[in-house]
Amino acid sequence: MPDTHGGSADAGTATGDIPRPDTSRPVAAPSEGGSLSAEARADERRFQLYTVAVLTFGLVAAGAVSAWLPFQGSVHLWWIGPLLALAFLGAEQLGVNVDVRSGISWTISFTEIPLVIGLLVAPFEVVLAAHVVAGVTTLLARRVTGRVLYNAGAFLLEVTSAFAVAGLVKQALGSVEDMPWLAALAGTLTAPLASTLLAMAAVRVLRRRMRVGTVVRLAGRILVVGFVNASVGLTGYLVISKTPEAWPIVLAVSLGLAALYWAYSDLLREQRDMEALTDVSLMVARSGQQAAARPAGKAGDVDVDIDIDVDEWTTIAERIRDQLAAARVVLRLRLDPEQPMRTVVVGDDLAAGYDTELDADDPLLRLPGAHVRHLRVTEANPQIRAALLRRGASEALVVPLRSANQLLGIIEAYDRLSRWRGFGKYDVQLLGTMASHLATALDNRRLLATLRHDAYHDPLTGLLNRPGFRQVAAEPLREHANSVVLRVDLDVFSTVSDALGYTWADRMLMAAGKRMRDTLGAGVPLARLEGASFAVLLADCDAERAQEIAQRLREQLSAPYPVDRLTVEANSVVGYVLTTAEENAERVDVDSLLQRADMAVRATRGGEEIKSYVPSMGQIFLRRFQMVTQFRQAIEEGQVTVHYQPKVTLPDKQVLGVEALVRWQHPEFGRVNPDEFVPAVEAAGLVGVLTSFVLDAALDRVRRWLDDGLRISVAVNLSVRNLADAEFPARVAEALERFGVPGELLTLELTESDVMQDPERALPILRELSDLGIELAVDDFGTGYSSLAYLRQLPVDQVKIDKSFVFGMGTDLGDLAVVRSIVELGHSLGLTVVAEGVEEDLARDQLEAMGCDVAQGYLISRPLSEDRLEAWLQARTARSLDPASEPVLTLLT
Repeated sequence: MPDTHGGSADAGTATGDIPRPDTSRPVAAPSEGGSLSAEARADERRFQLYTVAVLTFGLVAAGAVSAWLPFQGSVHLWWIGPLLALAFLGAEQLGVNVDVRSGISWTISFTEIPLVIGLLVAPFEVVLAAHVVAGVTTLLARRVTGRVLYNAGAFLLEVTSAFAVAGLVKQALGSVEDMPWLAALAGTLTAPLASTLLAMAAVRVLRRRMRVGTVVRLAGRILVVGFVNASVGLTGYLVISKTPEAWPIVLAVSLGLAALYWAYSDLLREQRDMEALTDVSLMVARSGQQAAARPAGKAGDVDVDIDIDVDEWTTIAERIRDQLAAARVVLRLRLDPEQPMRTVVVGDDLAAGYDTELDADDPLLRLPGAHVRHLRVTEANPQIRAALLRRGASEALVVPLRSANQLLGIIEAYDRLSRWRGFGKYDVQLLGTMASHLATALDNRRLLATLRHDAYHDPLTGLLNRPGFRQVAAEPLREHANSVVLRVDLDVFSTVSDALGYTWADRMLMAAGKRMRDTLGAGVPLARLEGASFAVLLADCDAERAQEIAQRLREQLSAPYPVDRLTVEANSVVGYVLTTAEENAERVDVDSLLQRADMAVRATRGGEEIKSYVPSMGQIFLRRFQMVTQFRQAIEEGQVTVHYQPKVTLPDKQVLGVEALVRWQHPEFGRVNPDEFVPAVEAAGLVGVLTSFVLDAALDRVRRWLDDGLRISVAVNLSVRNLADAEFPARVAEALERFGVPGELLTLELTESDVMQDPERALPILRELSDLGIELAVDDFGTGYSSLAYLRQLPVDQVKIDKSFVFGMGTDLGDLAVVRSIVELGHSLGLTVVAEGVEEDLARDQLEAMGCDVAQGYLISRPLSEDRLEAWLQARTARSLDPASEPVLTLLT
């Protein structure tokens, strides 16, 4: 017989138990006054009207059948009636409950056996009274008080339809006295079909959905099982009536049939348990996929959390409740360790005064392990009993959801429905498996949320990173054509890192990020791009407001930073770019806007700390990009050449050597200053190409001088990137060998800051170069922060005084003192001292008086091309023999 159970507290019966309206509530608090929703109350009223109709129709039909089939008394009715009532009652208690679908179950109750026998041995009124008394007694014993009238009407219609069909078949067969077995079988089969039709009608009244295919399959099963039950009862009656001593065989067959039904129900239960597990797993998986598809987060998101959709988790809780046939299921999810559990409740009304936000010391929330507990009021300890009574429940299944190291949540199922015995071992196994799946799914979602957060957020400040800013900013830029992207750089970061270490620099960055967030508010997208660079998106903003916000940010960021017991003075620069209405917002690229804002930052010079991007800035960077991409081609086409600036000794004015300086005559840009293209070439990783080109040209020049009988050395400038290349000394050695130039005629110059940037790494490279006989010089000495201890360790042969000090010697006593100190320091270390930037006779005379070894500058000569250098040598120098009888060139005065 069909049993459609839902949110009610009643148990399934042979005639079909119809659910009261669903009272599932996806909230964590009882409804006001414990009352049903308006929709639920409307469903309840419709069902009450349906109950009255069923009961009325049952009474009328019973009266009509009683009038049609006159009562035939017998002396045996005094024991046949009670015996039939006991048989109906036993059939109800031995029923096998088979779950069909969510909210629908099918009870194999064996009532067809006493019914078919009653059709053969008793009049209509006796069978009707026995069936109604047994059914109502069963409902009352199971405390099913809300559906007694409906079930009583269903009992009446079952027996009435059975006798009506049996009577019609009997008339068709022409039988007058006894009820033919065929008529009894047909009438018995009518009873479960009538009950099924009533149950399906009740489902429609309650506005529940049930597929036609499910109804057809259910009716087919009911008909088959009813036929088997009726056949067994009919066969047993006929056998015993003819051969009374055969009753043990009939009993054995009946018990075997019951065992088959139990086995069949177990198979169906296992099948539906697997379906339920699959459904729950798919629900959680779909929920996780939807969460993964959501944007990276709002502008101010810094937490790692699993977004919870109440409807999704309510559906999962309802599926668990339907499978367990529980009166109530509570899901408690701890999605954030710092926040209380979120609660989802589905099922019957909560006990009056029950609060779903329980204290942390509630005994059901402190269960250890991860296995299912089956708790009963009658068997629990006082604390558990009090917790169950507080929840208005007599029994519960409770299982914690745990990951490897933390509690993720709890599942609680209360009061089994439609079962006489309550929750069983299958329910415990099913809930345990579901809990394991849910715990794994929740843990995976937390891991996914953590990975997504880490992918889109800066781990130090908790702000968005570049990919996160790109994703968060895309939609506002599409929606608001007039927006602003700001880039903010702290220009003290590297100094703090070098002086105090990265730990204190990181603390400064965190403080700066917090100041910016406090200034902008939580709703503005803010990101740390890299280093000490931040980005801000101001949606729907004009230039005036952008300037105002940029000024506020600068004021906040430029305030001193307390670092330990120190106070670090800071400065910041801001560049910003505006999108305009003319710009197609759909095509705005966040990266290009950040690049423009970066150009504006780079354009801040001379005390102007806030700069707005203008198109001319883009032309500058486009020019640099073109130069980098065209550099190799420029070398091949002869656009890049090497010029030479002579160096002479003091005081004898002999031409000691030349410094090789690169020049680029661009066909579009004209003469390009080395200060412009060399940094760009270095940043693009082409410094090796540049160094090789200059080195080959310089060594070729030296080789030709050697062929002319002159020993003039050449100096080539190196980049810090050359010192990071372990293969560089080998390439220099190969070039010396290829041109046949001795190492002492090559000088490699490195700036003081380049050498000291990573002296531990540079030292082995410099030693290899020194072993080749190459002269090593420290350029721009005095402008950096050299350590004398490191300078003593480096295999340096020369120091070059920076031209800024040489320029100021004539007017600034401080510069004069610095130059004198460098000369004395260099000589004390056994180094040759070279002064560059010598442009006046006074400077030359002062250097000569100090004992400076070599001078270089415009006073002697500007950098010259090869042809002009040869002309200069012929015009300004005279060849003579030095004491070693080697030709030398002496500068003519």
